[in-house]
Amino acid sequence: MKNKSYIGISFIILIFGIIFIPKIIDRIKNGTIVQNDRMSLSNEIVKGETLQKVGPAPKFELTDQNNTKISNKNYEGKVYVLEFFFSTCPSICPRMNKNMIQIQNKFLENGNFAIASITINPENDTPAVLKEHAKKLGVTSDNWHFLTGNKEDIFNLANKGFNLYVGENNKAVGNFEHSGLFALIDKKGNIRCRKDQQGNPIIYYDGLEKEGVQAIEDDIKVLLNE
Repeated sequence: MKNKSYIGISFIILIFGIIFIPKIIDRIKNGTIVQNDRMSLSNEIVKGETLQKVGPAPKFELTDQNNTKISNKNYEGKVYVLEFFFSTCPSICPRMNKNMIQIQNKFLENGNFAIASITINPENDTPAVLKEHAKKLGVTSDNWHFLTGNKEDIFNLANKGFNLYVGENNKAVGNFEHSGLFALIDKKGNIRCRKDQQGNPIIYYDGLEKEGVQAIEDDIKVLLNE
């Protein structure tokens, strides 16, 4: 009986390895291993009549690419999208940048829309570096601020304020880890989102896939009209 039990357990382990290990390896190769569970909701999000209020966005004061002090107060009265990134990121940031450019272009003529891109590598990403980065990306909006400052403050803002994971890891590609999620904030400074099909708030939007980008574009329109 014991031998049969061992054979059964071994068979289950074998099946697990065949199914799941290639998926884990693929996530590591694609730089998506640090994405949290909210990312998996992106394929199931549904548009509701009203967007959920998650709570007030954390306060911040940082320096932008024009060496100007920018705080959450500069975004009052505007709908804005916020992300954490770094200019030398070789993995998910280029996709995030491309999708954020698409969002910028969609609402370029609307002065009540803005973007906040906060670097998690401020030691490298000085205002001058961020200004050149913005130029290379094709940023044309005056309301898109690339923000830098004290690293500890930025990490606290991400991890404790927004609960959007960022971290340093010498074994990670580019030496930093972060999610590919975008936060959506309304004109009154509240984080807003839609629900998934189970009725749970998604909290943040997938900034890597077209479904998430389309969802946040649709919801920006809703908030601009509030």
